[in-house]
Amino acid sequence: MIFLDLGYQPLANEYLKNTNSKEKKYRLLVDFNKKSKIVSIKKKFSSKKMFKNNYPYRSSMSKTMTQSFKTFAKDLKKKFKKKKILEIGCNDGVFLENFNKSFSLGIEPCSNIAQLSKKKGLNVIIKYWNQRTALKIRKKFGHFDLIYSANTITHIKNLNDVFKSINLVLSDTGTLIIQDPSMLELLKKNAYDQFYNEHIYVFSYVSLSKLLDKHKLYIYKIKNISEHGGSIRYFIKKKISKNVIDKSVKIQLQKEIKFGLKKFTTYKKFGFDVNKSKNKLKNILAKLKNLNKKVIGYGATAKAVTVLNYCNIGNDIIKFFYDTTPEKHNKFIPGVKIPVKKYRILNTKEVDYAFLGAWNFKKEIYQKEKKFLKSGGKFITHIPKPKILSY
Repeated sequence: MIFLDLGYQPLANEYLKNTNSKEKKYRLLVDFNKKSKIVSIKKKFSSKKMFKNNYPYRSSMSKTMTQSFKTFAKDLKKKFKKKKILEIGCNDGVFLENFNKSFSLGIEPCSNIAQLSKKKGLNVIIKYWNQRTALKIRKKFGHFDLIYSANTITHIKNLNDVFKSINLVLSDTGTLIIQDPSMLELLKKNAYDQFYNEHIYVFSYVSLSKLLDKHKLYIYKIKNISEHGGSIRYFIKKKISKNVIDKSVKIQLQKEIKFGLKKFTTYKKFGFDVNKSKNKLKNILAKLKNLNKKVIGYGATAKAVTVLNYCNIGNDIIKFFYDTTPEKHNKFIPGVKIPVKKYRILNTKEVDYAFLGAWNFKKEIYQKEKKFLKSGGKFITHIPKPKILSY
């Protein structure tokens, strides 16, 4: 059942070389399956369409994410010392580099990003995750004691194939850890920008547990974390491996039921709230434009692409975006064609307001831009509702 219509959107990470570049758009509709409780975008793209050899996202560009992966890796190393570890979607190796190279392996389909991992000396296979890849890995490396995947599983169209593939290489006593945005936190924060072509699904415990049950897997522990505006780490085992189920699982289930994640009415209300958010953000920006204030964007993220295209915000309002990712520099944001420039420290002589495209890294950004804020510079956010932020 459709509960959200975010209009016509481009592929979120297809940054344009020039303003004349042709691009295809699709209708971004978001659906709630009453039976499975899975939330997904209606138009689903294949991995080969989205994850190519010019992929512009690097996990290590954020200090927040780098430190988070480092801290979590430290915890895992205590438990999985000298155990075989596989990471699905290792990106530029920011997580995997914390482990002994003799016991770790990464899978990454985007060759330009995978090469960054290989330069660090990491063992990386440049393949899409599927049963064919899993069988080749099992034949060469055997089974793995730990499989980890952050912000990747929900990007893959065929979820049944994903978990069949995992079952092929996960040892009978092994642990699977999936880390992805939380549906509960998304609804609480009104974070509709979590939906774009790469985010095919957004999981809740309610939906994921039902899916895993089909593949004889179960969640035995849950940890809520702050990354990407609110994410969940799901700790998973094969059903043949008996593990005590942690109280965190029951607590998460109760929270989700209480909030209404099993009811379509909850999602329908969210759809109305998103439309209100759109109108309020447009009003804020229109007033600033009328006052001749200089507004730029901060963080040319895939999330920002959704917001800008849904709200029809172009370079007549936001002059350009600053971003730290080299692959985005001197290009244009898909759909709205706002220029992306190499990041530099904000200066109130040049900028009055900065729209937070990377709102999920607000704490890190505030630390970087202390001088701008103290000098009277302001940020604009749309999460949890559109407003102007000052120091």
